Amino acid sequence: MPLRLLHQEPSISIYYDYHHDWLYADWTGDQSLETVQAGCLRLLELLRTERCTKVLNDNTQVTSMWSDASEWVGATWFPLMAEAGLEYFGWVYSPNVYSRLSADLSLQHTTRPVVLAFDNRESATNWLKLM
Repeated sequence: MPLRLLHQEPSISIYYDYHHDWLYADWTGDQSLETVQAGCLRLLELLRTERCTKVLNDNTQVTSMWSDASEWVGATWFPLMAEAGLEYFGWVYSPNVYSRLSADLSLQHTTRPVVLAFDNRESATNWLKLM
């Protein structure tokens, strides 16, 4: 993947993927309400700047539950992302069962954009390519 680093901090790295014309968000380590909200708001800002319509959101390196942020992600952040132009969001689950549950809780509060969750990055990438 030809990637350009747009933002990096301990909990998230955000890249622009030249080949696919989407943002790639790579979340890392333990997450909390604060790290999730800060990373999501940065992702929103970069989506507007780069004018992307797709995001590949990779949680494979997330190691904790972050359910206190789940409702905010689904009910507040996703609508903001849709308003900013996001159409498709491919979400790669963490192998951590509690992180996966947190992601599923977010999806329960999401009505737009189109969000699908996957067990691996390859499947999410293939789906986003078709959209």
